Amino acid sequence: MTYIVTDACIKCKFMDCVEVCPVDCFYEGENFLVISPDECIDCGVCEPECPVDAIKPDTEDDPDGKWLTINTDYAKVWPNITVKGAPPADAEDWERVTGKLEAGHFSEKPGKGS
Repeated sequence: MTYIVTDACIKCKFMDCVEVCPVDCFYEGENFLVISPDECIDCGVCEPECPVDAIKPDTEDDPDGKWLTINTDYAKVWPNITVKGAPPADAEDWERVTGKLEAGHFSEKPGKGS
């Protein structure tokens, strides 16, 4: 098991989780964070810190492995983040929005230059 970030983080990115992570396994995109499953030690300290409930064990809410794949792929190309930054100005407007990935609110593709 590892922890993963799901679409509740898209456009919210509150980053409360980042500073409690003992192994610095969070990576930052423009409007989303991911956890590197290869670095996560499954301690779970990040999960209760997320105000939008975006962090889950990969054994929950990810039956097809979609979020595990997204976290794995983006952690390889995004920069590591170890200090909490400021969330987007409109983060609170996005807190309760569901289906953000499917609605196209996250369009960053892994690859060079992401």
